[in-house]
Amino acid sequence: QVQLVDSGGGLVQAGGSLRLSCAFSGRTFSSYIMGWFRQAPGKEREFVAAVSRRGYSTTYADSVKGRFTISRDNAKNTVYLQMNSLRPEDTAVYYCAADSRGLIMTIAGEYDYWGQGTQVTVSS
Repeated sequence: QVQLVDSGGGLVQAGGSLRLSCAFSGRTFSSYIMGWFRQAPGKEREFVAAVSRRGYSTTYADSVKGRFTISRDNAKNTVYLQMNSLRPEDTAVYYCAADSRGLIMTIAGEYDYWGQGTQVTVSS
């Protein structure tokens, strides 16, 4: 069974940076598309970024393009989300997710496994 453990969240001032990590175990990491989603209070979970199995292809939500970078280290079974120029509207619980299909998907329902989430709070 796949297990995902998110970490790296915290409180940061607007304009600051954070790096989230997600440790994967239980299956072959390189067989999974990996994504990051976020959910703010009272809002639906929304797509943030995703990376292909080998890390060659990435997709981002328009709201984070140019500020966030998703990457993966298949030797360490870990996916990262580097978040720069953070804004108060980035405040949310961030979740990593794994998808066994071959194409990058931006819909939460397409992902098979989820981490427990890590809180990111950006103060103005």
